[in-house]
Formats: sequence, C-alpha cells, structure tokens
Amino acid sequence: MATLFALQATPPPFNAAELSAKQEALFANLRTLRRVIVAYSGGTDSAYLAWAAHQALGNDAIAITADSASIPASHKRDAEAFARECGFRHEYIETHEFENPDYVKNDKDRCFYCKDELFLRLEKYASEHGDAHVIYGVNTDDLSDYRPGQRAAKIHQVSAPLAEAGLAKAEIRELSRRAGLSIWDRPAAACLSSRVPYGTPVTVDTIKTIE
Repeated sequence: MATLFALQATPPPFNAAELSAKQEALFANLRTLRRVIVAYSGGTDSAYLAWAAHQALGNDAIAITADSASIPASHKRDAEAFARECGFRHEYIETHEFENPDYVKNDKDRCFYCKDELFLRLEKYASEHGDAHVIYGVNTDDLSDYRPGQRAAKIHQVSAPLAEAGLAKAEIRELSRRAGLSIWDRPAAACLSSRVPYGTPVTVDTIKTIE
C-alpha cells in the first residue's frame, strides 16, 4: 500500500507537451509497423504498449501472453481483464522453458532462456498467421539494468517501441493515468521463477509450491 500511496500522492512533475509528443511518436512508430504482436505479461509497461498498439493499429495488433507455469494465475486473470477493458485482441501461447536444462539450472541467465523461448514461440506464431513485428515493453529505465532478456530480444529482432519513444517508467504510468487505464499504478511483479535463489533448480513443482 505504501508504494501505491506514494505513486498517487507525489507524482513527479511532467512537461505535458513533451509527454504528449512522446506518446504521439510511439503511435507513429507503431503505425509504421502495420501489424504487431505484443509480448504481453499484463504489467504496466506491456499493458500500456498493448493499449497503444490497439489505438494505433486496431485489430492489426494482438497481445499474446505466455501460458507458463512461472506466471501466477492472478497475473493471467489481470491480463485478461485489462484486455477486455480496452477491447484489444488477446491470446495465450504455450512456452516450454521448463524443458530447457539451461533454464532449470537457474543461473543469472535464466531470464535470457525464458525470453528466448517466448520470442521463439512468438516468431513461429507470426510466421503461421502472416508476418507481424514482435514488440515488447522495455522502457528507457530498463536499458541500464542487468536484463538478460534484452539480449534475447536483440537475437530475435524484437522491437522496444516504448524505449524508442524515450519513455521512462514514470512517464508510462503518467500517460496510462491520463488515458484512464486501470493499470497505471499496478505494482511491479516478477515471475514466480524469480522467487527461487540463483543456483537452486527451478522446476514446475517448485513454482506450484511458491504460488
């Protein structure tokens, strides 16, 4: 509750014109892509990106969530609810990262193997349903963090339109708030596998116990 209160009580100052320009740059970029698949976890960043893609492209944008044991059922329900709220297309795709021993061993590159599997499945989906660009919700704040998933994105040529538009996390929350999106103050939430200490094998049974 403290985090939510801080977000609501003391929002950082924003330049309205600059913020609007960044959002329009995002929309313009998405329109140039013509058809997109959004890697959609249901968190604030990917949810805002899915909404923006729907605003720019309508039914030529689809949000796809990994049907993975590492994603809590509550997160999936939240993702579904927001898709219904905004009216954008939403599907699930099965991922099989737990079949990869490099993922199971749970070293500091675990997130790479997770995103590599997700992007591989999304590439396959795109090839089977007509060409589309796969995009995901990395923002400019993420670029300075250690995030192995970004390496997977580069390998699979997955675009990051939020970062390309120069949007930071706080700006995404503010734009979401201004658009009346219910996810604007949603707390950050990592996958269940992240609750397992590095070096401890991560298995479906372990994940179910944690959930």
